[in-house]
Amino acid sequence: MSAPEYVPGHGLLRGRAAVITAAAGAGIGGATARRFLEEGARIVIGDAHTRRLKETEQALAAEFGAENVAALPCDVTDEEQVQALFARAEQAHGGLDIVVNNAGLGGTAALADMTDEQWSTVLDVTLNGTFRCTRAALRSLRAAGRGGVVVNNASVIGWRAQTGQAHYAAAKAGVMALTRCAALEAAEFGVRVNAVAPSLAMHPHLVKVTSQELLDELTAREAFGRYAEPWEVANVIVFLASGYSSYMTGETVSVSSQHA
Repeated sequence: MSAPEYVPGHGLLRGRAAVITAAAGAGIGGATARRFLEEGARIVIGDAHTRRLKETEQALAAEFGAENVAALPCDVTDEEQVQALFARAEQAHGGLDIVVNNAGLGGTAALADMTDEQWSTVLDVTLNGTFRCTRAALRSLRAAGRGGVVVNNASVIGWRAQTGQAHYAAAKAGVMALTRCAALEAAEFGVRVNAVAPSLAMHPHLVKVTSQELLDELTAREAFGRYAEPWEVANVIVFLASGYSSYMTGETVSVSSQHA
C-alpha cells in the first residue's frame, strides 16, 4: 500500500513557538519542523550536525520566512548546549510553548558482546538527552506560567523485544516512563507531556545503518505492508502539540501496528 497524500496545514499551531531537537535532515525531526511551520508555528531547531542544521535552517527560512526559523547546534548530551538552545528560543521568539524531544541514537549489538561504551552512548543521547531537554522545558514553561506542551519521541521497541537492541529498547522504555512521571508533575502548572512511539519511519540515514534484509522484515510486519513516512509521524506530533489533545497527558501514542 502506498503512502497517502500529504496533509496540508490547518493553522493548528498558529502563534506558538517551539523547540525541536535533532531537526536537521530527512527524518522525523526535519519533518516535524516543516509540519510545525505549515501549521503556523515559529521554531528553533537544534542538531548535533552543524552543516546539515545550517542547510535546513536556510531552506526553511527561505520558504517560511527568516523571522519564523532559528537554529543552534545542540548536542543533547551537553547540558550547556541544551541551555543555550532554550535561551535561543527566548531570544528569537520571546519564549516557547512547545518542545519536541526528537534526539535519539540507536545501534545493533548483542547484549553478551555489548561494551559499556555502546550501552552508555545510546542511553546518554536517547534517555539522558530527553531528560535534560524535558527538564529545561519544564523549567522554562513553569516560569512563563502560560501552560505548554512537551512531546517526546519514544519507540514501539520500548514495549516489545528485538535482538541486538537491548540498549535502545531500555532507553526508549525509559523515555516512556519519564513521560508519565513528568506529566504528573507538570500538570500542576498546566503543561502536558506525551510521547509518540514510531516503528519504522524511513529516511536515508536508516538505509545506511540497517541491512535491506532487516528493513524488508520489519516492513512486512506492519499492517499496511510499508514503512511510515516521517511526516506521518510528525502529524501525530502536531496533534499532541495542538489543542486537539488538550485533555491528554502522560500518554505514549503508537504510530505503528507493531506496538506489542
